[in-house]
Amino acid sequence: MQVKELKKEGLNVELEVVVTAADIEKEVDARLVEVGETVKMPGFRPGKVPLNILKQKYGRSVLGEVLEKIVNDNTAKMIEDKGLRPALQPKIEVKEFDEGKDLKYTVAVELLPEFKVMELKSVKLEKPVVKVDKKAIDEALERIAGANRETEPVTEKRKTKKGDILVMDFHGRTAADNKPHPGMHAHDAQLELGSGQFIPGFEDQLIGKDIGEKVEVKVTFPEQYHAPELAGQAAIFDVEVKNILQAKKTEINDDFAQKLGLENEAKLREIVESQIQSEYDTLSRQKLKRTLLDTLDEGHDFELPAGMVDLEYQNIMHQVRMERQADVKDGKLVLEKDEEEELKAIAERRVRLGLVLSEIGRANSITINDQEMQRAVIAEAQRYPGQEREVFEYYRKNRNALDALRAPVYEDKVVDFIFELAEVTDKSVSLDDLTKTDEDEHYTRKGKGTAKKAKAEDDKPAKEKKKA
Repeated sequence: MQVKELKKEGLNVELEVVVTAADIEKEVDARLVEVGETVKMPGFRPGKVPLNILKQKYGRSVLGEVLEKIVNDNTAKMIEDKGLRPALQPKIEVKEFDEGKDLKYTVAVELLPEFKVMELKSVKLEKPVVKVDKKAIDEALERIAGANRETEPVTEKRKTKKGDILVMDFHGRTAADNKPHPGMHAHDAQLELGSGQFIPGFEDQLIGKDIGEKVEVKVTFPEQYHAPELAGQAAIFDVEVKNILQAKKTEINDDFAQKLGLENEAKLREIVESQIQSEYDTLSRQKLKRTLLDTLDEGHDFELPAGMVDLEYQNIMHQVRMERQADVKDGKLVLEKDEEEELKAIAERRVRLGLVLSEIGRANSITINDQEMQRAVIAEAQRYPGQEREVFEYYRKNRNALDALRAPVYEDKVVDFIFELAEVTDKSVSLDDLTKTDEDEHYTRKGKGTAKKAKAEDDKPAKEKKKA
């Protein structure tokens, strides 16, 4: 293999590779010998077919396979020998080749930039901290009590009102064809009026009714309804109000705690406080991470691989296109000029942060072990109750999905490593400040908010793409 550098401009390098006809013939002969071990030809035992006969019959078909292997192997060796770090898969173009002649091809590589990581021990960060107060615990307990409340019949004679729990029978049908569908009828169903549990308009038509009254409820299913055959359809429900219930006031005490399987009210409050504090701590870490990413972004300025930036920009555009179908014209997303500039800036930021975090991880030998990946898969499976086995199977069979799951785990591990080196001080803040969205804190330029949403959904540093 002969290698010659044709061009080098910034991060872009173009190389010419020549593989001699003799080397190609050796590879072809070696492959034909492998084929001859199993091929069956009249008059010859397997493994005893002469090479010249194999070459006549299989030479052309084997040549394409061998050339692909030669190009891949030689390109990988050249990249390793020269110490190149490709940002994306190299682009290969065959320039000259014919049977019995040398192979000449070019390799265009966009390299990862070389840069010096800022001194991480000099990074100073403030971690916003909120302690759980009694009011937050009381409000959480009220919500728990509301979800576990008991009901009792309304004894006074009156009409239904918002907040009542109706016991009812209903039978529904689509208005266009007067046809019932699965899920459009029930007996002794309970519905809290004003809760929004049923499709819009259903509950409102049952307010001001008497026990025993029969009501014809007319509604229209939402366009995005989960049952496609009912989406956007007008429907009629024949409803009979059988009883009116009201929620009994739930006292939060030892008895209530014991109904939930706990020792007493004090233990219940302790668990609730712990859960709320865990939620606050998660928000706090997110804020701290955002501040760190801002610091890393501001502390590094180097040339970015254009291919990586373009790929990340296309990913962002795809996300925005899915969210703003109304702005898609002829398959293209229509953006204002300042929006387009902001999205490009976000793509550059993500690539820059991805490269910085990747370099910090590489320089400090940070890796993800099997136990950490197992925990990540388990955590992902827990998001889909009842489908855990399918989730495990999906990641077992889908390597790309597993790699996608590994990326945020690796990123968080690098971030935690930086936190240990940086000077982090706690800062007490209000709950409002802790829960304030990043859209309020960052990027105040005017526009439709597209860039704000892409930025605030979580500054996902772009992953370093696989090398050749």
